[in-house]
Amino acid sequence: MDGNIQKGLILGVERIAAWSDLLDAINVFPVADGDTGRNLMTSLVPLRHPDKDRQKTIRRLLFSARGNSGNIAARFLSGLLTADSVDILPQAAGLGRDRAWKAINDPVPGTMLNVFDALVEIMQQYDFKKPNQDISNVINHLEKAVRSTPDFLPRLKDAGVVDSGALGMFIFLEGFLRSLAGKADQFQPVTSVFKGLLHVSPSFCEHQEEGYCIDLVVRSGDKASEEIQRLSQYGNEVVVIPHQDILKVHLHAGDRDETKKGIESFCDVVQWTDDDLGKQISRFRQSNVHRCIHIMTDAAGSITREDARELGITLLDSYITEGDKCLPETLFPPYELYKAMRKGLKVSTSQASVFERHQHYQSVLNQYDRILYLCVGSVFTGNYNVAMEWKETNDPSDRLTVIDTTAASGRLGTIVMAVERYLSGTDDPDSVIEFAKMAVDKCEEYVFLDRLQYLAAGGRLSRPSAFFGDLLRMKPVVSPMAEGAKKVGVVRNRKDQILFALDRLRVSLSKDSPVLIMLQYSDNRSWVRDMVMKEIERHYPLADIILQPISLTSGVHMGPGTWSMAFLPDF
Repeated sequence: MDGNIQKGLILGVERIAAWSDLLDAINVFPVADGDTGRNLMTSLVPLRHPDKDRQKTIRRLLFSARGNSGNIAARFLSGLLTADSVDILPQAAGLGRDRAWKAINDPVPGTMLNVFDALVEIMQQYDFKKPNQDISNVINHLEKAVRSTPDFLPRLKDAGVVDSGALGMFIFLEGFLRSLAGKADQFQPVTSVFKGLLHVSPSFCEHQEEGYCIDLVVRSGDKASEEIQRLSQYGNEVVVIPHQDILKVHLHAGDRDETKKGIESFCDVVQWTDDDLGKQISRFRQSNVHRCIHIMTDAAGSITREDARELGITLLDSYITEGDKCLPETLFPPYELYKAMRKGLKVSTSQASVFERHQHYQSVLNQYDRILYLCVGSVFTGNYNVAMEWKETNDPSDRLTVIDTTAASGRLGTIVMAVERYLSGTDDPDSVIEFAKMAVDKCEEYVFLDRLQYLAAGGRLSRPSAFFGDLLRMKPVVSPMAEGAKKVGVVRNRKDQILFALDRLRVSLSKDSPVLIMLQYSDNRSWVRDMVMKEIERHYPLADIILQPISLTSGVHMGPGTWSMAFLPDF
């Protein structure tokens, strides 16, 4: 693949990641389930590390694709990826556009299909081989296509927003096209371009719907056309994409189990994922959280994507890679991660690119008056320095406050949860910042490792030490601090881990002390809930205890079987 095309694709995906929360917030079509941003992030992530064999990349896109938006976008990209060079991009875009339209059982205008049509119309006028070409007319043409979506779909007009999928592809294509033109530093804020069209009207009413949003992959037999026809009868919002020996299918169905049973009666299902539409619609209705200052933090702090959405927090993801699979950590299935680690498969973590992080900062600055970024400790990542360098140039009004929390995993998560609770009771942003600094000083965390081998694999412990430690069944206890993770004790078994945790609480608390405790689990939720949590509740009946999954970046470095206790006294 042409290097410039590959660079542009990556830039487009990174822009999607930075604006995904906004896409979720305006996602009202076909139903208000608020998942377009998530689906596009998940679906397009294979473009970050494309295979030399483009057919493999296309196949990975299909297996990753989620929701209407993700599947239609993946089908469009299957055409765009046929471009060997910028010379044939217009023809490749046309092929992708045609494939996207044909993939949908009942296509309607007013969606990302309009954006694909607009792209094909305008690309013929430009020669992307010329360096530093002015492509403002191309971008303006795509913008008009997005603005037109409410004219086609009454639901969008009632909500007062543009189509979320169309906006998502505009954001992606603007990144892609500006990169090709050598102008990747000249983005207008999305909030300015589509001002007045990015907030769902308070009068908009979404009727509750039941059923499931389903994505599946089936093996295609000799009668693919017959299978496609039969699959199309199992629900609505149907997208069917044939590729080599598989069919990728998306649909909405009322009864998940009956639908799966029916499809399995004539197809070999090799992958199945589903979302409960009723729950998603309910969350969408509750997601409008307004505060005097907006909280942003790193997903390394054990705040889930669901938590962030409910609380109105922006999360900055790191990435988890296992084999060919690379996803934002909040979208990587934990059970798959820990299963792979127990099998001895290689799993690694990586930071988002500096460009993606910059786009996140710009996104929140464009959407909120004041922002507090509770940043993962600078000893663990370079996020604090990246944010401060960007702020120096791009935040002349000092609206973004960045705090190096010196924390990660549960300690960072507990600080964020405490700040958010304090924030819900005040309209004074400066007092929130001061409370956050106090929480950073007072919050403690103790991480209980099951095996040392994972720290060794990550280079945080010598392999001989890990071998002899595991041989002697030593279970170290570490505490993340400003200077890094420090070993604070060694125990022999799970019972001793609980006794160690209780001893640390005893030193810092009385039984009547107000305290916020976060207990985190890896692949041992039931044990942490039934043994650790109940024992702490017995000793500290007034404690406010939160049970959370440990962040997957921490999980990768600490391994399955790990659990953690973080607490903030006098809360």
